[in-house]
Amino acid sequence: MDADPERRNVIGVILEHPELAKQAVLMRKYGQEIIAATAGKKIHGTGAIPGGINKNLSLEERDAFLNGINGNPDLSADKMIEWSESALALLLDYHSSHTDFLDGFAAFPSNHLSLVRPDGALDLYHGVIRAVDAQGKRIVNDVDSRDYLDVVEEEVRSWSYMKFPYIKELGKENGWYRVGPLARLNVCDFIPTPKAQQELERFRAYTKGKPNNMSMHYHWARLIETLHAAEMMKELLLDPDLQKTDLVTKGERCGEGIGLLEAPRGTLFHHYQVNEQDLITMCNLIVSTTNNNEPMNRAVNAAAVAQMTGKAEITEPMMNAVEVAIRAYDPCLSCATHAMGQMPLEVTLYDAAGAVVDQQRKGM
Repeated sequence: MDADPERRNVIGVILEHPELAKQAVLMRKYGQEIIAATAGKKIHGTGAIPGGINKNLSLEERDAFLNGINGNPDLSADKMIEWSESALALLLDYHSSHTDFLDGFAAFPSNHLSLVRPDGALDLYHGVIRAVDAQGKRIVNDVDSRDYLDVVEEEVRSWSYMKFPYIKELGKENGWYRVGPLARLNVCDFIPTPKAQQELERFRAYTKGKPNNMSMHYHWARLIETLHAAEMMKELLLDPDLQKTDLVTKGERCGEGIGLLEAPRGTLFHHYQVNEQDLITMCNLIVSTTNNNEPMNRAVNAAAVAQMTGKAEITEPMMNAVEVAIRAYDPCLSCATHAMGQMPLEVTLYDAAGAVVDQQRKGM
C-alpha cells in the first residue's frame, strides 16, 4: 500500500512480471476476437437484432478459437483455461503472505444480491433474483426478474448524483446490498463448470460456508469467474447449435420490456416502455455501480479511517487506500451518474465541527 507510486502501477507490474503481462494482453485479445466473431465488432457490436442475431459462428471461426487464432496456440480455448488457473494460483500464493491485508482491508458485513439459474447455479444472462444476508440467510427467494420493482427501491440523497438501492422489505437502513463477483459467489448454489466449481468450494471453505464479506476478495471471486468463462467458452464452441441457421425467433410486439443480467461488475436492470411509434416513453436503469453505491461508500470510509495517523492531514497512502477500496468494486462512475468530463479523485478531511482541515486532489 505504501510502495513508491512510480512503481505501484500497471507499468511497474509489467516490468516486474513481463510474462504475466503478456498473458493478460493475450487473454484480452482472445476475448475481443470472440466478441468480434459473435457480435460483429469488438466494441458496440452489431450482431444483436430484434428477436435474435444476424449470423452464426462458422466452422472455420470455431476451429480457430479452439485450436489457436491464426495458428497461435497461445490464443486457444485450452490456453485460456490454463492461464485462468495459473492466475488463481498466483492470487492464492499472494494471499498466503498478505492474509491480514486482503482479509481485513475494507471488510464489513452486508447483504448480497444477484441472479441465479432456476436450479441455483451461477448464471450471467438470465435467471431469478436471489439475495442473502451477511450470514447466508435467504432474504430474497428467487423472484422473477420482471418483478424487480417488487424487490428493489432506490433512495435519493442530496449530496450524490447516484441513487442508493435497497431491498424494499428490509428498508433503507438495513436493505442495502453488494452485487458483482463477490455477491454472485455468495448467492449461487454452484457453478456449472467443473474447474470453477472446485475453486468455488475452496473459496467457500475459507469462510466456513458463510458469505464472504471481504472487499479485497472481489478479486479472488473475479478470477474464479474468469476460469468459469474460459471453461464455458470451450463448452459452447463444441456445441453444434452454433452453426445452425435458425437465428431469429418469432414473437408478438409488446410495448414493455424488462431485462436483467449479470454484467462483469454486477447486476444490471433495464426497463423500457415504448409507444406505437416505437419511441421510448419510459426508461429505468439500475446499473451495477449504482447497486454497489452504499458498499463502495462504506469501503472508502473504512479505508480512510484505517489510514488516519492522528494528524489532521490527508497522506498519499490514504489517497491510495481510498483508490484501492473503490477499484475493488470496478465502478463505472460515468454510467452510474451521467457525469460529463474528467472525474478526478478528491478527498476532503473535515473536523468534528464541519470545517475543512485538508483537501487533496489527483487524476486531473
